[in-house]
Amino acid sequence: MANEMIGEIVISPRVLEVITGIATTKVEGVHSLHNKTVTDSLSKVSHGRGVYLQTEEDGTVDADIYVYLQYGVSVPAVSIEIQRAVKTAVYEMAEVTLSAVNVHVVGIVPEKAPKPDLKTLFDEDFLDD
Repeated sequence: MANEMIGEIVISPRVLEVITGIATTKVEGVHSLHNKTVTDSLSKVSHGRGVYLQTEEDGTVDADIYVYLQYGVSVPAVSIEIQRAVKTAVYEMAEVTLSAVNVHVVGIVPEKAPKPDLKTLFDEDFLDD
């Protein structure tokens, strides 16, 4: 059976952010994402949850991820695993190829600090009506 085009599929950038965030937090050694406020060139302020996607003029998508890692892990190894996990998850779930996955390690968390619940990562996306 041939692929038949019956309409347009539009994936919200927010969906890609959620996929990226969940894929990141599932990597062994990641404690949490770092929330920060970013102001873009158009003076729009984005209160992100540690995941920032930018579409370039050529149509490619870059991801910047800000994370806290757990104490004692290999920072380069965990960072490479984040890049691999995010690129794979976004492509498999949304058929979007990320041209770059930039990992920003903003801190190391002590061993005894509890890991945040995944549900708190993107609260509004899981609210029951």
